Amino acid sequence: MTPLLPHRNPTCRMVLGLAASPLFLSLASPVSAQEEHLALLRGKLQAELEDIVDGYEGVAGVHLLDLTSGDRFQVNDELLFPQASAIKIPILLELFRRAEEESGLLRRRIDMTDEVRTGGSGVLLHLTDGGASLSLEDYAIYMIVYSDNTGTNVLIDELGMDAINALSASLGAEDTRLQRKMIRPEESARGNENLSTPRDAALIMERIASCDLPMGEAGCARVREILEIFKGGPIRNPVPREVPIAFKPGGITGVSTVWGLVDVPDRPYVISVMSNYGGNGGAVVEAVSAAAYDYFSRLSGITMYGTRVDPEIKRRVRRPGG
Repeated sequence: MTPLLPHRNPTCRMVLGLAASPLFLSLASPVSAQEEHLALLRGKLQAELEDIVDGYEGVAGVHLLDLTSGDRFQVNDELLFPQASAIKIPILLELFRRAEEESGLLRRRIDMTDEVRTGGSGVLLHLTDGGASLSLEDYAIYMIVYSDNTGTNVLIDELGMDAINALSASLGAEDTRLQRKMIRPEESARGNENLSTPRDAALIMERIASCDLPMGEAGCARVREILEIFKGGPIRNPVPREVPIAFKPGGITGVSTVWGLVDVPDRPYVISVMSNYGGNGGAVVEAVSAAAYDYFSRLSGITMYGTRVDPEIKRRVRRPGG
């Protein structure tokens, strides 16, 4: 007797048909079953970001990047905005890139002379003569932590605008341009601004997160360490102090910006927010930061079914033999 072939067996045909059905596939794959849940969460965040931007009386742009999944959330992220002090991040990167080529660059000292003080602003103007000679790395720390514009202008003179802009372009951020020194209202009145987009800023912060930069691991680590030195501001307000944020905010009249990397356990993310045309831009930054932290902290330690465990347990389970 000839055995019944599988494709002639009605029961077998029924099982094969079920296996090809969306219902069977969703039951067979917990990950795909939960994708609908995650899509709902992503949709809620996107809608919230759009509401924040639409409700702002000026113009705002946002770009968020989930460094775990690669998901992006964008609103007006290709618009050009003045950067204020956020443009200091490319200056910091160029300093540490150049230090790879020039031994002793970070330790090079510059005296705080009257010429250096002219046209600057910040805490460095108030140093006594005995403490007015600093290394370039120290100037960079003042630039990032205290947003010191005198220190920033020292670094621009030492590094050169063309080199700083070439670095930004090499990182894929071609719309990010340093075009003038700090505290130059006449230049601003002429339309000569330091510019970037939320997309460019997010790209640069993503490359800092992965150390995809023209420098070694030690340089990357030091850049991030300097950016993570604690400072307050609208991006920090909704995020618990124990969560590190590598960021630089910027603000001038009518403009508020921030480039950030928020190290939520198990769910780090990049955030860039920019606004202009007046209004309370800081409130926009804070609202976006609150929405982002709520979303990514909700995904911290998440399992495939939406339950949560300690992120350290997840790491341990993922390890071979865990």
